[in-house]
Amino acid sequence: MKRHWRQPGHNLYQTKRWRRLRRQVLSEEPLCRMCQQVGKVTPSDTVDHIREHKGDKALFWDRANLQGLCHTCHDSAKQLKELHGFAPGVGADGLPIDPDHPWNKC
Repeated sequence: MKRHWRQPGHNLYQTKRWRRLRRQVLSEEPLCRMCQQVGKVTPSDTVDHIREHKGDKALFWDRANLQGLCHTCHDSAKQLKELHGFAPGVGADGLPIDPDHPWNKC
């Protein structure tokens, strides 16, 4: 698992600006986006960068690049997506919900 304090831009997480933005995102998105995709209702408690910022301040602060997730999704499904290119999980129809899943590329 990646440790954000080893990544470029890690110090941005310690700023007052980040704490304000984090509160805003969690207020606007009280439920985990990934859980909602599979029909679960779970409070979001983690703010995730959809695209890794890799120290890019514009991408770090871009509200459109942020989403509310629960801790479990952030530390499991999101990490798997970054590693493999698609997230696990299927919908009620039994088909993968992630549009990037190879099944959905057929």
